[in-house]
Amino acid sequence: MNEITARLTAAATPSASPLVLRPWSPEDVPALAGCGEDAELRRHTTFAVNDEADAARWIRDSERGWQDGNRFAFAVLEVEEGDGAGQLAGHVVLKGVTPGSSTAEVGYWTAARARGRGVAPRAVAAVTEWAFATFGEGGVEGAVEGGGLKTLELLHQVDNVNSCRVAEKSGYALRAILPASPPAYPHDGHLHVLER
Repeated sequence: MNEITARLTAAATPSASPLVLRPWSPEDVPALAGCGEDAELRRHTTFAVNDEADAARWIRDSERGWQDGNRFAFAVLEVEEGDGAGQLAGHVVLKGVTPGSSTAEVGYWTAARARGRGVAPRAVAAVTEWAFATFGEGGVEGAVEGGGLKTLELLHQVDNVNSCRVAEKSGYALRAILPASPPAYPHDGHLHVLER
């Protein structure tokens, strides 16, 4: 697989700033460590960042996913006009990308300070479009056995109603309720699907 890089954008809304999505980098360590204090995030995800050392390790793992070409994690930043850096608003990831496979998974979370402003649906839509363009039939990396990426899955705990709304707003239809499988998945989950 060729080295893949990406910088994605999502337009502003009447009540929210535009978004820039880019691979995580070491400069994100302090903001990411701050997200580890969010009880809501920990309740609904496997996010386990307790301090800056954990954040640095998490970012190194994210960089390795890009290098290996199987997990593409994006920092989601809210940017103001003329502000190139932006503030961390969340995370979105395309994972389980394997040559010849027609299915991959999208995951996401939103930082507490950015919830309620449409960050997650806009970020998920941007990564969804990028995933199909990059790995789908006719995409840069889509010329693999089986015609490339055809289906994206999105999973969340059944009690996470906000994630369910994000999935639906992003065009992912509820396909099934998956039983809990502790310890990795201690709660039942919703499986949402979007087909190319």
